Amino acid sequence: MKIKPLYDRVVLSVEDPKAKTASGIMLPEMAQEKSQVGTVVAVGNGIDLDGNKTDIQVGIGDKVLYSKFAGVEIKVEDKNYIVIRQTDILAILGGES
Repeated sequence: MKIKPLYDRVVLSVEDPKAKTASGIMLPEMAQEKSQVGTVVAVGNGIDLDGNKTDIQVGIGDKVLYSKFAGVEIKVEDKNYIVIRQTDILAILGGES
């Protein structure tokens, strides 16, 4: 199934939360913190609700950090995604400086 976001929205593939701490302690599912890192899998056309064109700052494949309570989480074919507005993306990780 293909997901095509509308307007200034971006679809991210969400990283699974860490099941183990750095020291090797296994965490129960309830104690696992929700990830705020995802990989861009699709971007909208960059037109806002008023019809104004906005530049899309991210591209497919970019690893990004996004706001903790942003977007709508969905599950497609056993894979977790989040659909967010571009303005909820805080940073591109691992890119050129």
